[in-house]
Amino acid sequence: MRKQWVLIFVLFIQLFAGVSAQADEAWFDAVKTKATPQQLYTFLYALPKGGDLHDHLSGAGRSEWWWDAALAQQARGYTYYTKVRIENCEPYDVNEFGHAPYLMLFRNVQASNYDKLSACEKTEYKRLQDLSPQQKIGWLNSIRLNRSYEGRDEFFSTHWQRLNDLAGNPYVISEILYRNMEAFSKEGVVYLELMNGAMGFLKPDGSVFSPDDVVEIYRKRLASRDAKATGVEVRFQTSVLRFLPNAEEQLREQYAFVDKHRDMYVGINFVGREDNGKGYPLRFLPTLRELRKHYPDINLAIHAGEEDEPNYHVRDSLLLGAKRIGHGVNLIDDPQTMLLVRDNHYMVEINLISNLLLNYVKDFSQHPFPEYLRFGIPVALSTDDRGMWDSNLTDEYYVAVTQFNLSWKEIVQMGRNSLTYSFLDQTTKQRLLRQYDQRVARFEDQFKQNGWDSLKHVHPVSYSFLCKHYKLCLQEKTVSHE
Repeated sequence: MRKQWVLIFVLFIQLFAGVSAQADEAWFDAVKTKATPQQLYTFLYALPKGGDLHDHLSGAGRSEWWWDAALAQQARGYTYYTKVRIENCEPYDVNEFGHAPYLMLFRNVQASNYDKLSACEKTEYKRLQDLSPQQKIGWLNSIRLNRSYEGRDEFFSTHWQRLNDLAGNPYVISEILYRNMEAFSKEGVVYLELMNGAMGFLKPDGSVFSPDDVVEIYRKRLASRDAKATGVEVRFQTSVLRFLPNAEEQLREQYAFVDKHRDMYVGINFVGREDNGKGYPLRFLPTLRELRKHYPDINLAIHAGEEDEPNYHVRDSLLLGAKRIGHGVNLIDDPQTMLLVRDNHYMVEINLISNLLLNYVKDFSQHPFPEYLRFGIPVALSTDDRGMWDSNLTDEYYVAVTQFNLSWKEIVQMGRNSLTYSFLDQTTKQRLLRQYDQRVARFEDQFKQNGWDSLKHVHPVSYSFLCKHYKLCLQEKTVSHE
């Protein structure tokens, strides 16, 4: 008889818990079903978020931010020129496959490199401030994917080649950093873990900054009053271009660099086209095993599974020591590795917009994200190269909610994941997690009590991605302070 009462009690508790869970979700179900697209976007813009863990800083600058930052550098002695015409100054057999293709418009050079050009080549360039309105539009569009026919090849083969010397100025990069902190803060983001190096940066005369000097420039910008006012914590990863012949040597250099600057640099990433077979993960296993004999606890977050064909790159990247997987689109084709990462201490960084625009999925319905989420694989949304997509983190949430009917519990858990699986030190991580839980609870309570009135002071800002793909052009309807 006693066992029967215990069983009845357990069943009652389970039933009560189920009813309670349904009640907890009912208010958000009403938001999803009754809100207009603009209301839903406003809700998600105001939503307290955790961090963005997969973000290339040199790909995170909006074109307008690059423009402003470049012109502001005249005060430091930098002047930038960009290529606006081709006068056939070079012979027919020049290298169009390297970092400096001749037949590329809007490639940017600083004055010290402009001065080295031939007289003919100089006629192909203009100072940024001298561009015509039409040329300026072309320049702005040259560093974002603004046409339907642009995709993977345009992105991987032209973006950084065009930025060129602009991305080699630590003051420009510091300003792109600040503009991201400012914009992400307005979206409720409290942590950015950015891929951003410190090597090869140029002074106005063309000489090279030491990596330590570059780190100091970053440090001062982050300590400035306006940067601190954003309330956004920032840490960096450095990266290795995986398919280069000297990638192993890069890896050794980056290990030593991260070890030296552990207060700001929290990990290393392998970047570059994964479909270039020269960068296959297991290539680096001997080097990493050698390095782990000398350096304690260097975190790895590795791009893997960003490919069209099935392979074992995700599994092999875990063998390298990766704690987080960037993209993981083809993980769905490797059931054994899916089981390995399910409910485990690995996380997949999900980049919905990136995977669509670079044609890794034909449309969002093909994306494996909901399977990972609901199969038990820890995931979090991230932006990858938001400047090239002209998007933000709220866009990622909007896509996820509208395409995959996310529950409130799933949204909150992904935000927690973005902090739990960060490479932050434990003290900072726990502080941000406590604050996240408090912010989410406060946001939920206020909305339940006051409904849409609780968001009347929220003015969401979106960019061209949302306008093109969802016909929701909020920037035209609201005042942006950016």
